[in-house]
Amino acid sequence: MHMTQTIVAETEADQIIEVAGIHKTYGNVVTALQDINLGFQRGELTSLLGPSGCGKTTLLKIIAGLLEPTEGEVRVHGKPVTGPGPERAFVFQDFALMPWATVIKNAAFGLELKGVALEEREDRARHYINEVGLAGFEDKYPHELSGGMRQRVGLARALAVEAEVLLMDEPFSAVDEQTRRKFQEDLIRLRETENKTFILVTHSIEEAVYLSDRIVLLSPRPGRLKQIVAPEIDRSGDPEAIRRNTEYLDLIDDIWAGLRDYVE
Repeated sequence: MHMTQTIVAETEADQIIEVAGIHKTYGNVVTALQDINLGFQRGELTSLLGPSGCGKTTLLKIIAGLLEPTEGEVRVHGKPVTGPGPERAFVFQDFALMPWATVIKNAAFGLELKGVALEEREDRARHYINEVGLAGFEDKYPHELSGGMRQRVGLARALAVEAEVLLMDEPFSAVDEQTRRKFQEDLIRLRETENKTFILVTHSIEEAVYLSDRIVLLSPRPGRLKQIVAPEIDRSGDPEAIRRNTEYLDLIDDIWAGLRDYVE
């Protein structure tokens, strides 16, 4: 069965992020995460998948430095995380755009915070606006864009700061199915051209299998590492052909069989 595929051993040279013994409790009452140990390698896309309430977004925010763990630590290039850092960029589920700013100003905002000169930051923002398919919309405002276009602006902003790791919290959940599919195809292409490490929270088994080098399955609360699955799917050809691939469909069924008992 595909659920038992072997993971290639990680090497320290390729590992960017290490999650070591992470435990998160809210108010000494609710344990969200328990004893999470993971490594994330350069250039990989990893999906965090599991039933609602299993701590996927909590883990992502701990990696981002937006939440402190109760126990354990996250290390980036061997250094403990004490807060957000320039090597990690977060793509929020609700886009988090500034409504009074144009597309190019939103895309360049992270660079402005870093003190990058106006001409350079706008050049870089334009490049990534083009990369995410928004060329020609630089001077539009968020209220003039569809939900899918606003999410592309958020992605362009994260790419523009040239962080090594992109952390994405259900980035496609607020768009329609057609837009979601196009986003997924674009993300596969961006992985190849940008060579960044992506960590993605999703509720969609299909999305996780379609996109991921690895799928981290978390158990119901308290979230524990249940299993790591490595899809062996050729993504080099027609993106739509993947969705008809027997291995893709079989792996979706296998993962669903493992999660079914946890779904109310």
